[in-house]
Amino acid sequence: MSKNVLDDTPYYATVCAKIYKGARKMKEKESADKPPEHGKTGKYQKKILGPVLDLEEYVSPDWWRGIFNSLYLKTDADVVADEDITCREVDLFSEILKLSPEEKILDLACGQGRHSLELARRGFRYIEGLDRSHYLIYKAKGYAKKEGLNVKFREGDARKLPYTPDAFDVVMILGNSFGYFETIQDDLRVLKEIFRVLKPWGRIIIDVADGEYLRENFQPRSWEWIDKKHFACRERSLSLDGQRLISREIINHVEKGAIADQFYGERLYTTECLTKLLKTAGFSDITFHGRFSTDSRRNQDLGMMKQRIIATALIRKEWSPIKRKIKEAVKNVVVILGDPNKTDPLKPLSIFDDDDFYTIDKLKAALRGLRDYQFSYFNNHDTLIQDLRKFTGKMDLVFNLCDEGYRNDPQKELHVPALLEVLDIPYTGARPQCLANCYDKSLVRGIAKEMQIPVPEAFFIKPEDTTFELPFGFPVIVKPNFGDSSFGITQRSVANNLEELLNAISEIREKFGYDKPILVEEFLAGKDLSVGIIGNPPESYTVLPIIEEDYSEIPDGLPKICGYEAKWLPDSPYWNIKSIPANLPEEIEKSIVEWCLKLFERLECRDYARFDWRLNAQGNPKLLEVNPNPGWCWDGHLAKMAKIAGISYPEMLEAILQAAEQRNGIQIFQFSEKNLQNSLSVRRVFQKSSF
Repeated sequence: MSKNVLDDTPYYATVCAKIYKGARKMKEKESADKPPEHGKTGKYQKKILGPVLDLEEYVSPDWWRGIFNSLYLKTDADVVADEDITCREVDLFSEILKLSPEEKILDLACGQGRHSLELARRGFRYIEGLDRSHYLIYKAKGYAKKEGLNVKFREGDARKLPYTPDAFDVVMILGNSFGYFETIQDDLRVLKEIFRVLKPWGRIIIDVADGEYLRENFQPRSWEWIDKKHFACRERSLSLDGQRLISREIINHVEKGAIADQFYGERLYTTECLTKLLKTAGFSDITFHGRFSTDSRRNQDLGMMKQRIIATALIRKEWSPIKRKIKEAVKNVVVILGDPNKTDPLKPLSIFDDDDFYTIDKLKAALRGLRDYQFSYFNNHDTLIQDLRKFTGKMDLVFNLCDEGYRNDPQKELHVPALLEVLDIPYTGARPQCLANCYDKSLVRGIAKEMQIPVPEAFFIKPEDTTFELPFGFPVIVKPNFGDSSFGITQRSVANNLEELLNAISEIREKFGYDKPILVEEFLAGKDLSVGIIGNPPESYTVLPIIEEDYSEIPDGLPKICGYEAKWLPDSPYWNIKSIPANLPEEIEKSIVEWCLKLFERLECRDYARFDWRLNAQGNPKLLEVNPNPGWCWDGHLAKMAKIAGISYPEMLEAILQAAEQRNGIQIFQFSEKNLQNSLSVRRVFQKSSF
């Protein structure tokens, strides 16, 4: 980047002498367009100094209070008022953060709102901007109003943010707006405030000057034309401790002389120092995304903006408690989850990983938004019995989401509801007997056949069996008879010949033990379907839209199954499977729904369940599995079906709670006519509700 730089030359001294000699007072017009450096007076700071030996001596601790005004927009317009630069930066930052239009974003030290406004133009709906400059916030509001953009701008100090805890998904500090305060402790206060207002798993992005580069490459003196009548002369030096770059900027008008003489100091952050500061504030997963230079049309003195670094980080924390009014009537609900401190044999590494904790936090975020509820979370299985006893009489309901099983043993999933029944505590979901029955795939098949519900051809291999006959042709699929979460079902489970069948059986026995039975079914090549029901037939329920698995991204040669790899292994090609609304003939869909409702009642499912089906080559449906207490996660099959129906994740969870409340006779919030029309959970989910 070329610059007009003049070192200690006679020419530079002559120019400066003329500037200082020609400086004179001029009258300021008070208007809304003038920079309100001191309150809202709109007056420029007019004191012009001559040569100074120590720039740092003239830097006010709060220099940032008055410098960001109309002159700032003029002198830095080549960067901060260039629409193309702003668009390219938003492209870059959006890609780095994988921003979603649904996320709540805080643009901190937003200036005149250029990044916030550009995001709003792109369809982002929940954006707020905060800056200390009254003038820049005034301009930002004006731009937003002129374009009809829904962005909230407000004045405020970044060290004490005027927001509640857990308010934002993303906080952005862009355009080298970090490091203005005199002490690093103040910068740390800013980061701790950001930590407070970010949600769990929230992200921060910081776009800041490359301190390591600038410390070695800053321009001691420069001058540049701003426009046809304004030019700026600048001096720079390192602070005494070498941690800040001190700058002096004299802005001149060709007719009026020097109109501003301002000093400022900005901290020079390196990647190492910024990493340490972010870690101290509580952030993790700190990542730097390279260095980049600003492409200015003016192509002159870029100063602190010449080379910058981009850092991102996220936070791992618990949700802050919700403060409710004392008189506010709420239902106290205990949520039981798996124990993150114990091994879990169903997970790839047998431990709770980041995906699990993220899923749990998404659940907590959804439940926080439900009115009339207060949630507590129990996940320590060593103290679960004692904790439940202590809460007896203090809770209205248990939301049983412990699909891992007691102590993360999948065979003990039924132990949790059994414990709740012993303690006489009402809970959501299936009873122990239902969970036990549905855990046994062969038993479910037998019940379905008894009810004349079609199932695939199959045969059962007992642990002691060493030989068997295949009563139907290939291809077949080999499954552990007991279990869920597709554990044990992989691409190698589909066998096209006897050798592959024997290998699949051997693999399951080696993984699960030789004392476990195995189920071998005909492999159905048609559509892979899932049906969800929320409520309790026949009184109050709804059938969610049927979905099918889209296998179009699966490479040729791989069997079309949604097994363990699709649910647990992101590096697998099966991870690309998508769920889409099923396109079925009306009679087929009607039959599937009718059979699901019969199975729901026969197996004594409660509150919610999922049924998996597959069509054969002739397009006829056959039942694969029944899942009482199916996956409750935000991106699971049940949530996908609900989303297609126009039901959000929080509304889906609320619908399950209300189904259990109605079944248990727990008083349900009495909706007014207006609330009834606005409540998706009531209007859509309980289509047959009597209240």
